[in-house]
Amino acid sequence: MTTGAIFDIQRFCTHDGPGIRTTVFLKGCPLNCAWCHNPESKRRQRDMFYTPHLCIACGRCAARCLHHAHLMADECHVYDRHKCALCFECAEVCYSGALAVAGSDITAEQALAEVEKDRVFYEESGGGMTLSGGEPTAQIEFTRAILEGARSASIHTCIETCGFGPADRFAELVPLVELFLWDIKDTDETRHLANTGVPLPPILENLRLVDEAGGTTILRCLLIPVVNLTEYHLDGLAQIYRSLSNCQGIELLAYHPFGDSKRARLGLAASDLACDAPTEEQISRAREYLTDICGIDGVHSSA
Repeated sequence: MTTGAIFDIQRFCTHDGPGIRTTVFLKGCPLNCAWCHNPESKRRQRDMFYTPHLCIACGRCAARCLHHAHLMADECHVYDRHKCALCFECAEVCYSGALAVAGSDITAEQALAEVEKDRVFYEESGGGMTLSGGEPTAQIEFTRAILEGARSASIHTCIETCGFGPADRFAELVPLVELFLWDIKDTDETRHLANTGVPLPPILENLRLVDEAGGTTILRCLLIPVVNLTEYHLDGLAQIYRSLSNCQGIELLAYHPFGDSKRARLGLAASDLACDAPTEEQISRAREYLTDICGIDGVHSSA
């Protein structure tokens, strides 16, 4: 059985493809986005969430930890990540949920069994299963196994991808994926490299490869006020859209700073990106610009 690492399975999703969907979030991502909403998806390995305000200072973690990563001083709990061996035994005895494991190993069969539970909702709404992350192609064997199982079970398949990785991985997924939700982080090559850690051209090359192979796509674009909420970027999105034969539209997504709290719970440094979420008016203007000025049909937006 093929095993992979996930960090969540969410049911009744309505923004990850058509209809009501179950979204399986895989761990591991080749990008290092400054605005990452799910920093727990970055590593393939499991991570530890620590939420101090949930701690009740019961001392059970300190009593269990053999590496002295948890100390009790003056009835206060101190967690030293430098000493932590990530054995996660402390999380097993944490009453309050202050310590929690981010990620778990699961077989493709187990993932599909969870997806199957909501089949009736897929059939009624035209929904199905979406693989997200992280980056699903970073665990290509696991991703392939889940997609093959879903297609055999006649469950509609979507994959949300950053588009960065070996071209052959994307080529082999085209027959298994009914809709690619393709993230375009930025259309400025210099900014893209600076803010994600990877170059833009290979992502666009993979996108064109999938398009030429008959893969259906929707471009998903996160709009960030201090980064890419500009007409220049929107013009770039329109240019990419027009270059594709099988693209069904553009979806504009609003940046939000929720990832900052997750970074703190993972013990990561705060992001250098300092901005608020775009307003509904800003997102609406961007949608109208693509529709009216650029003449693009099928532009949608969601918060």
